[in-house]
Amino acid sequence: MDTKLRARGVSDPASPGARHPLSGSARRASHSGCEACLTRHLAVCAALPASETHALEAAAGELVLPAGATLVHEGGTRRDVYTVTRGMLRRVRLLPDGRRLVAGFLMEGDFIGFSSAAHYKHTIEAITECVLCVFPMQNMRRLCERYPELEAGMLAQACTELDATRASLMLLGRLGPSERLAGFLVDMAERQQRRGGRVDRVDLPMTRADIADHLGLTIETVSRSFTKLRQAGALAFDDPRRIDLVDLATLRSTAGL
Repeated sequence: MDTKLRARGVSDPASPGARHPLSGSARRASHSGCEACLTRHLAVCAALPASETHALEAAAGELVLPAGATLVHEGGTRRDVYTVTRGMLRRVRLLPDGRRLVAGFLMEGDFIGFSSAAHYKHTIEAITECVLCVFPMQNMRRLCERYPELEAGMLAQACTELDATRASLMLLGRLGPSERLAGFLVDMAERQQRRGGRVDRVDLPMTRADIADHLGLTIETVSRSFTKLRQAGALAFDDPRRIDLVDLATLRSTAGL
């Protein structure tokens, strides 16, 4: 069980009889309102007109998740869904042989929990401090019945995520280490640009181990690939968590994009 959750009096949801990790009052607050939300245009709630967001506000809570804390555990009962409004999280699954797979990284506007499954398929961990809107499943179902366009927005985001998963499988199955890294950096930069970032810079708050477990590589191979791309003039960085994409054309070509 995550020590930060234990310290806050929250039980492990994967254990028999455990409480849901967000049921404690110390982890949940009243929703602060949609009007000032800077990520609404990226989220599924953008499908609703501004005049109808009162229904969302009434159904939602707000969660502040410290860096390193666990939002949900793989196998835990799926009771809530979430929209990320600030920060970054990783979606993790343990393979049968004990290896860790980082299935993806979640950013502002991403929706968590759109599934017909009764249990969460991944453990989701905060990389940075995160703020999320949280909706009990039954509340979200009622909202979707009342506002079909909200369900359509959820489906559209799920289709976008599926396309990204297919692209990631191509990276893993057909490209070498430097090619995988180039594709990952271009994708992250494009996602961050849609959230107000620069297309020629990417912020990487995750560790090199996270990147390695996402790309199916070792940490050493990831480090060598960064060095190779930097020596080729495609990258520049002093801070390993902030990368300048000096030659986007070369990076896209390297990744086969």
